[in-house]
Amino acid sequence: MSLYDIPLRTLTGEPASLADYRGKALLVVNVASKCGLTPQYTGLERLQQQFADRGFSVLGFPSNQFAGQEPGTAEEIATFCSTTYGVSFPLFEKTDVNGADRHPLYAELTGTPDAEGAAGDVQWNFEGFLSNERHAIAA
Repeated sequence: MSLYDIPLRTLTGEPASLADYRGKALLVVNVASKCGLTPQYTGLERLQQQFADRGFSVLGFPSNQFAGQEPGTAEEIATFCSTTYGVSFPLFEKTDVNGADRHPLYAELTGTPDAEGAAGDVQWNFEGFLSNERHAIAA
């Protein structure tokens, strides 16, 4: 299965896919609103603003799998991200990134070795996966 074929849903429940981002480099990040790392939204938004016009996008996937640090509803997550950090990059529905219910996108991402040759589970919130414009996973 190609990354383009994996079905996604936006935070508002609309169908989406990585095909919507064909030709763009992507930074796929699992995010959380109640984590010590939550201020990383600032840097992610900065990347989005700086490089969006050059074929780059951050894609945020809220996950509640790490210490329950993303407990909110889709509406609460959207409001928090927009009002607290001015997030303009796409956010997707709350997603399992590990375990038996791992989303197929994360099954593909975590199965790809990183620069050091390691593959495996997401370790915590705000772990990113970078892909080039052909959606070959780079890290």
